[in-house]
Amino acid sequence: MTADTEILLCCMLWAHDGEALGLSVYEDRVLALVADHGGEVLQRAVSDGAEGRPHEVQLYRFPHQASLDAYLADPARLALADERDRTIARTELFPVTLR
Repeated sequence: MTADTEILLCCMLWAHDGEALGLSVYEDRVLALVADHGGEVLQRAVSDGAEGRPHEVQLYRFPHQASLDAYLADPARLALADERDRTIARTELFPVTLR
């Protein structure tokens, strides 16, 4: 993989008890910033979180590592860290290939 390689990611998110709506509101806010960095939210799915399932699953694409890094370091995103900590109990982020 080179610095110019497109990055496809899957993100699974679990809310703290009683914070499923808060998780979605937080994600609405931070995912709105993805396009500012050349990224694209491909899909966003919401579940009830029952039986240990994630409350939200997202697929997104960034054109290269620098674009992803810029999104992760975005001051507007970082300013929401307290909201994230209050609403999100667990996050799993990993690269994927779409078929």
